[in-house]
Amino acid sequence: MHRLFVAIRPPAAVRDLLIDAMANSPALRWVGDDQLHLTLRFIGEVDRPLADDIALALTRIRSDPFEISVSGVGLFEQRSRGALWAGVQPREPVAALAAKVERACVSDGLEPEHRAFHPHITLARGNRHSAAAAQTFLERNRALAAPPFAVTSFTLYESHLSRHGPHYEAVAEHLLRRA
Repeated sequence: MHRLFVAIRPPAAVRDLLIDAMANSPALRWVGDDQLHLTLRFIGEVDRPLADDIALALTRIRSDPFEISVSGVGLFEQRSRGALWAGVQPREPVAALAAKVERACVSDGLEPEHRAFHPHITLARGNRHSAAAAQTFLERNRALAAPPFAVTSFTLYESHLSRHGPHYEAVAEHLLRRA
């Protein structure tokens, strides 16, 4: 089985800015540089034939390149856990690309994603014991922003889970081509 997702990888300068913002809160479980991405679609575990079909379907996506920038931070709260994230603006071109990825995945037999799409880059995960650190981070980084960057591709990744956390392997990069 292959655990897959489709994402946009921010450029090094943006990742550096995000890592610098993370530096002062050891109470949270921060993601590493190699894990910073904007998920377009989590696919989950699929067998090799379906993985190959999805990879092929993604090659047929047409979308104009676009620019986005990191803008602000937030917190997804789930029971006693949560995730800190950095937002992106404008949301529309990312959402349009995510919708095309979604259609490609569903056309190959995946169940539709029922959660609303919220473009973001996950920065950290926490629990009820780290709530104060999360609030401090949010207050300190409310105006977090980076210059715009060009999105010219998206990537199909395979996630390998271990006791040390996930490791992401790029399976195929897909260049954005005019629609």
